[in-house]
Parts: sequence; C-alpha cells; structure tokens
Amino acid sequence: MDTTKLMYRDGLMKDERILITGGGTGLGKEMAEGFLKLGAEVHICGRRGGVCEETATELMDKHGGKVVPHACDIRVAEAITDMNDEIWAKHGPLTGLMNNAAGNFISRTEDLSIRGFDAISNIVFRGSFYMTHDIGKRWIDQKLKGNVCSILTTWVWNGGPFVVPSAMSKAAVNTMTQSLAVEWGRYGLRFNAIAPGPFPTKGAWARLSPDSGTSSMEQSVANPMGRVGEMHELVNLAVLLMAPGAEYINGQTIAIDGGMYNASGGNFSALAAWSDEQWTAARAAIEGANAEDKAKRTV
Repeated sequence: MDTTKLMYRDGLMKDERILITGGGTGLGKEMAEGFLKLGAEVHICGRRGGVCEETATELMDKHGGKVVPHACDIRVAEAITDMNDEIWAKHGPLTGLMNNAAGNFISRTEDLSIRGFDAISNIVFRGSFYMTHDIGKRWIDQKLKGNVCSILTTWVWNGGPFVVPSAMSKAAVNTMTQSLAVEWGRYGLRFNAIAPGPFPTKGAWARLSPDSGTSSMEQSVANPMGRVGEMHELVNLAVLLMAPGAEYINGQTIAIDGGMYNASGGNFSALAAWSDEQWTAARAAIEGANAEDKAKRTV
C-alpha cells in the first residue's frame, strides 16, 4: 500500500490500541500498516504465528511504532481468552477490534463437504463472535469505550452463489453488527462493517480465481469503474470507522466496490456456466493453495 495516499493527519490514531485478526497478510496487513502509520499500537493475530512475526518486523522496520504479533486460532474460544488476557496484562486494554480473519473458496454447493463448510464457518461465524464476545465483555466490565469493525462482503445483502458457507457466515456477522450496535451502544461500544468488492490479495485470489490471475467475480461482470480497488482506498475507510472523529457511525455496513453491487449484485452467479472440467481444475488448484498455507501454520 502507498501510505502517502492516506487521507488523515499524522498521529490521528496515537491513543488507539487495535487488534486485527488475520493481520499477517492480505487486507489485514494493509490495515495494520495504515493504523501503524497514523500512530496506533497494532496487534495482529493468526494461526500462522511466524507470518505474523514477519509482518510485525517488516512494518516496524518501515514505520517504527509498535506491532505485536500473536499466534492464535480464533476458532478456539479458550485461545482467544488466553491471548486477550496477555494483551490486557502486558499492554493494556484494547480500544478497537477489526474482525478480518476469514476463509473462502468457490465451490458448487452440491460438491461441498461438511468439513469444507466448517472450515469457513468456524473462522468467520464462530471466530468473529468469540472474539467480539470476549473483548466486548471486558469493555463492559471495565466501563471502557470500544469499537468493533468487521470485514464482510456485499453478499450479505443478496446471497453468494458458489460461496455459500462464506455468504451465510458473513450475513450472520452483519446481523451481529446491527444487533450489538443497539444492545451494547449504551455501554459506549459501537459496531460497524465494511463490504469490499474486488481487492487483489494473494490468498483470496488463489481460492476465488484458481484458474487465472483475475478474480472470478471480476470476470463475471465488468466493474462500473473499470478496475479493482486500491488498498489505500479500503484502509482510508477503515480508518474513518476506527479512528476518533466519527463516533456517531454505529450499526452500519458500508460497501466499497466501485458500484459493482448496484450494477450486478457483485457475486459469483456467472459461475453457473462453468463445466465439470472447470470445476475439477478449480478444486485441484484450491487444494494446492490450502496445502501451501497449512505448511506455514504454527498453531
């Protein structure tokens, strides 16, 4: 990300301590860099602890400041509690949580295994709730203000053919966002979400477009703006929702997709035209990407 394209004054996030799940790679890493550049103390977690450590070192070498890596499997509630106990004890209370960790892959639903469904839903659905619940209770007990933002998709509004586990899980997190904005707003806690369109990341592209370098969603319908998103654009929106100055925004999910959802629904419906051979090739490519990631995990 070109941090010179951040819209905000230096030091805007100086008093923020923010945890980003899945912060070692992809969109999480981009947001971590943006928050760090603006003065936040950033904590990143993921199952691949070594990747988080490498990212923390890279970002601090580049910008200074403080990035703390944590190896944590957010599918396990006890692991979340242990990590947050450590953060509170060694660094102090968090001020913000970015629910970014996710998993996704394209598949015909009739080909989907229960194990495949659980692989996505345990991260996105359960993991996002476990993390939000654990941190939210701490804020309430300690009478602290807090801020949660979740990375969703526009499929929460119209469904996600060929990505049903992700669409179901992210729709549930959207409902959590709306519900807790009302229920916990009285405690000084607020909840919002971002629904990105196509933003190129290696992990997502390998599973959502295993047959090319362009996302299958991007191929299915041309974006009205004729391009994919640039990382600084998403980071600027994340800063708006996570930094001081716009605290009255609560219970909202904001799309950043160049108008793609308005034009076409922004999902994978065009994959209904794929042949059996194309799906076989896609599954093989996705399995290869999964094996490569698994080799890097430490927890």
